[in-house]
Amino acid sequence: MTRVDLVSSMAAASGWTKAAADRALRALLASIRLSLKRGQPVTLVGFGTFSVARRKPRKGKNPRTGQPMNVSAGRLPRFKPSKELKRAVR
Repeated sequence: MTRVDLVSSMAAASGWTKAAADRALRALLASIRLSLKRGQPVTLVGFGTFSVARRKPRKGKNPRTGQPMNVSAGRLPRFKPSKELKRAVR
């Protein structure tokens, strides 16, 4: 399902126009993005939890040359589905 498909589905389910559903989806995603940027987890009951994981610095290998290199620490977005979502997908 693409974003356009999701907007169409939201509009049909809510009775909103596609433009209103698109604005709602963009606002939701922007709010989730901002919370994760601040390091705050986002929990949607019955769906799952978005959070930020920290990655430690490590040694790596340049795939082109094979030379060892240092990979810096970083932050990654994570998603943990709820039990309800897991059951629905099964």
